[in-house]
Amino acid sequence: MSRGGRPRAVFDCMVFLQATAGPEGPAARLFVDFVEGGRLELYVSDVIIEEVRDVLGRPRIRVKNPTITDKGVEDFCDRIRQAAQRIDPVPAAFTLARDPDDEPYLNLAIAAAADYLVTRDNDMLDLMRDGTFRARYPTLTILDPVALLQVLNPPPPQP
Repeated sequence: MSRGGRPRAVFDCMVFLQATAGPEGPAARLFVDFVEGGRLELYVSDVIIEEVRDVLGRPRIRVKNPTITDKGVEDFCDRIRQAAQRIDPVPAAFTLARDPDDEPYLNLAIAAAADYLVTRDNDMLDLMRDGTFRARYPTLTILDPVALLQVLNPPPPQP
């Protein structure tokens, strides 16, 4: 947990994409209600902001999500920068041979001492079943947006 008692998190690029593409979905709820709402401390790096900008600008993403515009991408990146804590440079503490493209997120989560790495990427989610990874990073939980919403806002107990 952060010094202010808020849980710390890192979102992967697809979570940011889902937050822009589906404003009513779980990723958007996490960003708006929890990050911008001050209940979750988000960490980013310049590398991650640039990847978000790149992915949201790709033609095939725009075809699938016609509401995403250049201005919308820049506005969203500004919102991320305003709401998140930035760490740069991010030390390379962990390598993932299975998918090196995931390393910036894992290393940022490690550098930030994050409680959560939020993703739908199976390469990262599978690390939760890797005993060596769990032993090395016991306080980091990798989960998807729906699971984090359930952790942060559990349903009321059943009578």
